[in-house]
Amino acid sequence: MYREIVTDVFFDLDHTLWDFEKNSALTFEKIFVQHGVQVDLPDFLDRYIPINLEFWKLYREEKIAKEDLRYQRLRTVFDALGYRIKDDLIHLLADSYIEYLSSFNHLLPYSVEILEYLKPHYKIHIITNGFQEIQEKKLRNARIKEYFSQVINSEMAGVKKPNPLIFKLALERARVTANNAIMVGDSIEADILGARAVGFHTIHYNVHKDPEHKHGEIIHHLSEIKSYL
Repeated sequence: MYREIVTDVFFDLDHTLWDFEKNSALTFEKIFVQHGVQVDLPDFLDRYIPINLEFWKLYREEKIAKEDLRYQRLRTVFDALGYRIKDDLIHLLADSYIEYLSSFNHLLPYSVEILEYLKPHYKIHIITNGFQEIQEKKLRNARIKEYFSQVINSEMAGVKKPNPLIFKLALERARVTANNAIMVGDSIEADILGARAVGFHTIHYNVHKDPEHKHGEIIHHLSEIKSYL
């Protein structure tokens, strides 16, 4: 469908290629044992996953700083669970989480398969809101860094998706026009609407079971990209 016009494919990283939820769960399992935090991990994750998404939305909207995101998402979950924990330990957990997160390297199904499929025909890039200090480690440790020509992160751009400036920087770095570019991501707000506002074609990888919409193509497995590219 887009084979004749698209030359460059831009991916989000977390929740799109890199299995954030699985790797995050393994990280919490490790650091809770390491620091003697005695909470039921499934209960913790049930609270943490939606709360983390809410705080990332605030972070995208420039309503909280990176340090506040790291602390507040944990404090909010522990408070919701009624688990008494001191601030010093929360800050220690927040640091340990960042330290170990990129050491777990599970990818979402078909990630390598689709990158191998695209590589001979397209230039492939990353646009991510994730923290610069760990996104490169994730790519390298998961052994997928070699697939990407450009890796654009929000700290490099000075703004976060869906701000148009990060998409414009990505186009500039990739030396491509928006009409010849397609964005693949899990977030309707950050990836799909953000990219479409600049003129990208889009494919929404609907891993969060969002309601159906008309903001471009929708897939439920990365292998479905083959139907469009």
